[in-house]
Amino acid sequence: MQDYNKLLEQEIDELRTRVAAATLPEELRRKVDKDIVALERSVALGSYDEKYEKVSRYIEWTLGIPWTEETTDRLSIETAKQIFDKHHFGMQDVKNRFLEYISVLQLRQTQMADEEFRAPILLLVGLVGTGKTTFAYSLSEALGRKLVRIPFGGMSSAKELRGSTRLNIESEPGRIVKGLVEAKVRNPVILLDEIDRVAEEANKDIMGVLVELLDPAQNHSFRDAFIDYPIDLSHAIFLATANNTTAIATAVMDRLEKITMPSYTDHEKIVIAQQYILPDLLKKSGLRPEQFVMAESVWPSITRPLGYDAGIRTLKRTLEGAVRKAARIIVEKNYPKIVITPENQKIFLPQY
Repeated sequence: MQDYNKLLEQEIDELRTRVAAATLPEELRRKVDKDIVALERSVALGSYDEKYEKVSRYIEWTLGIPWTEETTDRLSIETAKQIFDKHHFGMQDVKNRFLEYISVLQLRQTQMADEEFRAPILLLVGLVGTGKTTFAYSLSEALGRKLVRIPFGGMSSAKELRGSTRLNIESEPGRIVKGLVEAKVRNPVILLDEIDRVAEEANKDIMGVLVELLDPAQNHSFRDAFIDYPIDLSHAIFLATANNTTAIATAVMDRLEKITMPSYTDHEKIVIAQQYILPDLLKKSGLRPEQFVMAESVWPSITRPLGYDAGIRTLKRTLEGAVRKAARIIVEKNYPKIVITPENQKIFLPQY
């Protein structure tokens, strides 16, 4: 029994040492210290195991939150242009809006660094496959910031965002805190993906949390139910996407700047497929560009197989299947290359 108590004391000492070495807000540090004192008392009462589990989990999360750590922005318009052009074909109006956004950030940082600034929150609205999510990744890369993606599709409770209280041993923080812990910085780009696709029964509660997240007057002290201490989200850049805005609360829309994503023309889809999608698929499959050739006359038939499609996801899936089939034939039959023509396209492309 004496050895067991000694082991318990070592575990508590380890927690105390980790807390002492961490960068925490002073009020939160005092709160954690009280939990450790309560943990010491629980040893005498025989409820140590459950208490330790709760306290140690809580401390792990509080120590993981980046309270002060940040990345330094890379505010180069030329670099941003190159990155947007590398990942996106056309869509010049959308690119221009993002470049204006970065320009404002640069001017504020260089000329008004001492003044508080709240970056506008952009909402990209467009049909499936038009590149909304990809623009968030491009912005993150252009700024040199980490990206935290929070998918809202099917989200059934506001607790998924705000977390659960510490009453239950299974409780944990919400996706906002989890994203910060994963990013390890307090100023990531936070992508709120498909905010129009939450479960209908939870829409009202989730929209309420979104108002708090997106309101500059409130998000400097966001309170996760598990952490139960204000977290400053004002250093993060928020970006949202939606397929349409009918299910988004008016109070949320008032805090967003809407950018409409244009649909791709058939010509744009072919260029995107030839210059962006296919080279990436060939690289992933281990094929050299000269080993996979598609006749120009085949491209129109795979661009619009089932009628009009605003995005490129169907096109990408079709090409993925064709590349896989080509790779198998090259391996099994030792062909030097595959040429897809109108005569043999049925072998490689789906028939609708």
